[in-house]
Amino acid sequence: MMLLRRAVSAAALLATVLPVAVAPPAHATADGPSACRPPASVPLDAEQARLADPRTTALVERAGFGDFVRRFPAALCTARSRAEAERLLASWGTALWQAAVRRAQAQRPGGDLAPGDDRPLYWARLGMTAALVRWQPQFTVDRAALRARFEDASRGLTDNAFRTAPGVRRIFISGFDPFGLDTEIRRANPSGSAALQLNGRRVTLADGSQAEIRAVVLPVRYADFDAGIVERAFAPHLAAGPAAADLITTVSQGYPGIFTLEDWAGRARSADPYPDNANALSGGTRERPVTAPGLGPGPEFIRTTLPADAVTAAVQTPYPVLLNSEVTEIPAGGTAPVDRTDGPTPGSRAVAGGGGGYLSNEVAYRSNRLRGELAPHLPGGHLHTPVLTGLPADPRLLTGPEFERNENAITAEVRAVLQHAAVRR
Repeated sequence: MMLLRRAVSAAALLATVLPVAVAPPAHATADGPSACRPPASVPLDAEQARLADPRTTALVERAGFGDFVRRFPAALCTARSRAEAERLLASWGTALWQAAVRRAQAQRPGGDLAPGDDRPLYWARLGMTAALVRWQPQFTVDRAALRARFEDASRGLTDNAFRTAPGVRRIFISGFDPFGLDTEIRRANPSGSAALQLNGRRVTLADGSQAEIRAVVLPVRYADFDAGIVERAFAPHLAAGPAAADLITTVSQGYPGIFTLEDWAGRARSADPYPDNANALSGGTRERPVTAPGLGPGPEFIRTTLPADAVTAAVQTPYPVLLNSEVTEIPAGGTAPVDRTDGPTPGSRAVAGGGGGYLSNEVAYRSNRLRGELAPHLPGGHLHTPVLTGLPADPRLLTGPEFERNENAITAEVRAVLQHAAVRR
């Protein structure tokens, strides 16, 4: 599996109405002229620049999300103060997230893409952040802070409270955006699809008890991890109180044809030269791993506390579920990386966990480091899904029956894993 991990890490490393706070374009109201100067001609970042491919627009339109992108620039021009802008960004972000969840769960009609497709949310969000870049308000704003507010809301970070019910277990999970888009812009991410399809769902666990699932979808960008998005997502569910979860797990896309529960998460970044979605590198390689900025104190490796034996014994179809205990370390007193199949040795330095040295490993480390600090009794870990396959060979076709079947099958098995993992023990 170690060789497999290296190979894969290179290749796979509206609401029904818009928010009521959003007014029509200001120049069409009685409030006077627009609170905007002409849109700026500014360069987009590497992620937003991919919007130039018309297939990204088609993915948004074919999900019925086009109005979000079209109406957002005019909505920005209704804001007349920083406070109004903050409220507007949060409102639109929440509406986009809620629309994506409802669509994924077949509760919101629109478009001809399969409901569980995670790509429309991703590309609609990017289209709206591109509009935010071009926005020229007539007052001073902190554009980075506004984007963070919109990103958090549109990813579920601000709309994921559990509905309190006695005796109902609470499961909190995270998925990821699509990535590797310079190679194949049509790519989806089954972990993001699973998050959307399962968010807010009540499920029956293997012992007959009930559980509620809440989810977020995280960016594939080092800068957002440096800024603490993982900690912002998980901290409310690890602190004591009504928002507390009974189990957490991060989910990402992993290896072809199998699910893996990752036994160990490593503290290091070591995935270069593989970039993130913004074409940024981590600065860490296999030979020279680095520690991510902003990480609190913690061990070199953190072991899962998910009930791996129970899960692997019960869930094996349509994809096998395996426990992966591989790591890469620099042994105590050594200088060169060593691959191990049986976990780390005492005193070693982390190079890669079972999830490699990329952001799927880091989300597991960050969330479980925080879990160890705030709720060490809680089960937590990381689940890798199979690589999502089945896109049509014709690059003009955005979806196909095999792709949609595989995406739904992966989500169904993520749900099955959670139904066994979250049983009270």
